[in-house]
Amino acid sequence: NNVELQVNQNSVQNFSLKVAQASEVITIEATAPVIESTTMTVGQVIDNRTTQEIPLNGRHFVDLALLAPGTVVPPANGFLTAPLRGQGSFGVVTAGNREDTTNFMINGINLNDMANGQITFQPTINTVSEFKIDNSTPSAEYGRNSGSTVNIATRSGTNDWHGEGFEFIRNEDLDARNFFNKKVDTTGVKQPKNPFKRNQFGGALGGPIWKNHTFFFASYEGLRQRQGLALSSQVPSNAQRATVTNPTVQKLLALVPQGVGGDANNPASFTGAAVAPVNIDQATGDVSHNFSERDRLHGYYVFQRDQRKEPNIANPPQTVPGAGDTRQSHRQIFTLNETHIFSNSVVNDFRAGLNRIHINFITDVQNAGLDPSTFGITNGLSGPVGIPQVFVGTATSPQLVFGGERNFPQGRGDLTSVVSDSVNYLRGNHSFKFGGEYRRFNGNSILGDEGQLGFASFSTFLAGQPNAFIINLGGNHPARVTQQATGLFAMDSYKVKPYLTLEYGLRWEWNYTPTEARNRSTVFLQDKLWLVQLGTNGVSDEYHQNNKLFQPRVGFAWDLFHNGKTILRSGYGLAYDQPLPIISSNNPPFGIPVSFTSTSSKPTTSFTNLLTDAAGSGLVIASADRNYNDSYTQSWNLNLQQELTSSLAMMIGYFGSKGTHLNAQLNINQLVPTATPGVYARPYPALAADSPIHPTDAA
Repeated sequence: NNVELQVNQNSVQNFSLKVAQASEVITIEATAPVIESTTMTVGQVIDNRTTQEIPLNGRHFVDLALLAPGTVVPPANGFLTAPLRGQGSFGVVTAGNREDTTNFMINGINLNDMANGQITFQPTINTVSEFKIDNSTPSAEYGRNSGSTVNIATRSGTNDWHGEGFEFIRNEDLDARNFFNKKVDTTGVKQPKNPFKRNQFGGALGGPIWKNHTFFFASYEGLRQRQGLALSSQVPSNAQRATVTNPTVQKLLALVPQGVGGDANNPASFTGAAVAPVNIDQATGDVSHNFSERDRLHGYYVFQRDQRKEPNIANPPQTVPGAGDTRQSHRQIFTLNETHIFSNSVVNDFRAGLNRIHINFITDVQNAGLDPSTFGITNGLSGPVGIPQVFVGTATSPQLVFGGERNFPQGRGDLTSVVSDSVNYLRGNHSFKFGGEYRRFNGNSILGDEGQLGFASFSTFLAGQPNAFIINLGGNHPARVTQQATGLFAMDSYKVKPYLTLEYGLRWEWNYTPTEARNRSTVFLQDKLWLVQLGTNGVSDEYHQNNKLFQPRVGFAWDLFHNGKTILRSGYGLAYDQPLPIISSNNPPFGIPVSFTSTSSKPTTSFTNLLTDAAGSGLVIASADRNYNDSYTQSWNLNLQQELTSSLAMMIGYFGSKGTHLNAQLNINQLVPTATPGVYARPYPALAADSPIHPTDAA
C-alpha cells in the first residue's frame, strides 16, 4: 500500500511470503512438444487443431503432408501424386522416397490399395483426429514399405456432446477463366466460361452412449462436382468428309464433331467442352468402450461410394467429347483395436481390420453399345463391347483422338485383411516392444481391351489405312490373386542416461510370392525361350520366395545441455518394400497381346486385316524376373533441434537414402550393340519382329 510511482521511476518493495498450503498437481497438456527427444525417427505430427481448422481446398488430408519437413510438391506427371478429379492426391513425395513406397495406416491397420501402392481413399477431415508422417529411419515396429509411414488416428466421442454441419461452395463465378477457354474463339465468336460447380456438405456428431464407458462418433460428407473441361482438336473439314468412300470411316466420322474452317487439304478446328461429373458419399462410424480402467475396445468403420466420369484421361487423351469413361467404386475399411493394461509395466495392443475396394471402369463407347463388327472393324471382338481408340498423328503428338480406350473395360474387387499384436514392456531404463503382423491380400480382377488404331495422317485416316494396331485378345482376362506377408519385430528404447537414449531393433518379414487361384499365369523362361504356365514344367511361382528380409534399425537421441532444449539425433534403418501383387495373366494362352506397326515394306493395313497383320508383326509378352528380389532402401539422418520458445523450434539436418533392387519395367529384347561397330542385334532373336513367337510355340 501507499506506493507512489512517478514517470520513469523504479521502486523496490521487499516483503516475505509464508507457505499456506503445499500440494502436488499433475498437468497434462494437449499440445505436443516442439522438439522430439525420445526417438531416432524423424517425423511430423499434424495435430487435431491443424487438421480441423486449417483451410483446405477440397478437404483432402493428404495435402497437409506438405507441412512435414522434407515433403515436396509432387510433379504434375507423378504416378500416384497427380490429383484425381474431386478426390485429391493418393500419394506423397517426402524425404526422397518414391511415392508408391508410403505405408498409410489408420488406427494401425493398412490403408494402402495393394494393387498399386496408393492410399485406398482419403478419410473425411471430420473423422481425422491427427496423423503423423515418419519419413526417415522408422522404428522396427513398422515395415511393409521402405518409404515414409503415415499413421492416422480417428476421432472418438467423449462424455460431452459435439456436433457440426457444413457446406462449402465453389463455382466458375469465383474462378479465373482457363487459359485454353478463350473469351473469343479463332472466328471471333464469344465463348462461355467452362462450367464448374462444387458442393461439399455434411456433418458430424459425437457423444456418450453410456457415460464414462461407451462413446460414439459419426460423420457424413458428400461431394457433388460438375466441371467442364476445355477440348480442342483438329477434325476433318466438311470438304474432306465429302471425299470419304470407305464405309468404316464414314461410320467413325459420325462420332467426330464438326469444326470450323478447313478445306479439302486442311482439317477444321474444333473447340468445346466435356463435362466431368464427380459424386462422392462417405459415412463413418466410431465406437469405443471402456470395460475398465485397464481394458478398452475401439471400432471404426468407413463406407465410401464414388463415381466420376473422365472425358480425356486415356493414353493418348481424347480430344473430342463422347470418348471418355466412367469409374465407379465402393471403398470400405474396418478397424478393431483392443488395448489391455496387464500391469504398470506391461501393455498389450491387439488390432484387426479389413480394407476393401470394388471398382469398375467402363468406356462411353461400351455404354453406348457400339459393336466393332457393325463398323466393319475385324479386331477379334464383337457385340456391344465398344470400338477401339482411334488416333490420328502420333501417339505422343496426336491431332485427333476418339473412340474407346486401351485396357478397358476393367474391374476388380480387392480385400486386404490384417491381424497384428504388440506388447510394451517397461523394465528399469529399458522400454521393450515386440510383436508381429500378418496380412493377406485377395484380388479378383478382370481386364478387357478395346484396342487401339493409329493413322499417320488425316489423309490415311480418310482413306481407311491404319499404320498401327494393338489389342490383347482373350476376353475379360480373369485373375484371382493372393499375396500374403508376415512380419515380426523386437526393439528397445534404452535410457542410458537421463539425457541420452539409444534405440535399436530388428524386423523380419516374409513377402510371399503372389499366386493365382487356378494358375492362370505364364512366365517367360529366358534360357529356353518358353512361356510356361504356373503349375507345369516344375514352375510353381512367378519368382522365388523373399523370406529372409532382415531389417536392422539403430539410432540415438542426445540432450546436449541436459535441459531438454537442444537435441542431437541420428539413426539408420533398412526397410523392404512389399511388391505389388502382379500376375502375368495376360500372356498366352490366357491373352493374345498382338500389335502391328508400319514398316517400309508394309506401311499400312486395313480394317479387315488387323488381326492377321498384327499376329504376323509380333506378340508382346510380359513377365517377371525369375530372380526377382524385393527392393529395399537404407536411410540415415543426422539432425540438430533447438527449442526457441515453448511453441517454436528449428531443426537442421541431413537425410540420406540408398535404394537397391528398385522396381523397374524393362524391355529385355531391345537392340544392343554387337562386336561389329555400327551393328545392333536383339538378345532374343526368336522374339524379334521378323521371327515372332506365337501362342502355339509356347511349349
